[in-house]
Amino acid sequence: MGAGHAHRLYRRGDSPVHALPPHCKLAAVLCFVVVVVATPREAMWAFGLYAALLATVAYAARVPAGFLLKRLLIEVPFVAFAVLLPFVARGEQVDVLGLSLSVDGLWGAWNVLAKGTLGVAASVLLAATTELRELLLGLQRLKLPPLLVQIASFMIRYGDVITDEMRRMRIARESRGFAARGVRQWGVLAKSAGALFIRSYERGERVHLAMVSRGYAGSMPVIDEVTASRAQWSYALTLPLSALAVCLLGWFL
Repeated sequence: MGAGHAHRLYRRGDSPVHALPPHCKLAAVLCFVVVVVATPREAMWAFGLYAALLATVAYAARVPAGFLLKRLLIEVPFVAFAVLLPFVARGEQVDVLGLSLSVDGLWGAWNVLAKGTLGVAASVLLAATTELRELLLGLQRLKLPPLLVQIASFMIRYGDVITDEMRRMRIARESRGFAARGVRQWGVLAKSAGALFIRSYERGERVHLAMVSRGYAGSMPVIDEVTASRAQWSYALTLPLSALAVCLLGWFL
């Protein structure tokens, strides 16, 4: 898969969570999210326990609360959507602080906020304890279609290349006195976007030709093979199994 690429979400460390094989962590997070989604929204206490489980994982991984909370800001658009639900949903109404809100809308907003926040937090913890290269190896180990793994690998590798190209184009515009102050400058920005697309397409062709000339035949060689012991699987599955017990209690209590 080539050399690893560190990303801003990754936090270096030597914790037991960092040491787990990537495919174990991927499976654990996926199972945890499925269990959270399957939990009845009325069992509000269950979501508090899920949050406590994630806090325990964050403590074991030595991920600071501030680091985690700052990365949770990515869900702000979903929060805005959830806030609107009580105002637009129909059905039984209830007065809250002088406002007439839908009961179904309130439950729906709580459902989106609780499950969405827990899912994002679990994903942030996964990204904070696993390098991108390891994630790709984990996906490969979990038998994800090779083509999808390759697409993800190329996207990660050349995302920074495209970002750097955008930065150079911005510097070139500003060095010529350009400043986007209003609608009149949109035409220049549109032309820049078109030029960026053409440059990216041409660069992709050159990269593909270079790969073919070096023997690329549609699949990338596997340099590292990741394996996991039973103890590592047991440690990784502690989170989703604990969450499953909480979910079952939520349904039967």
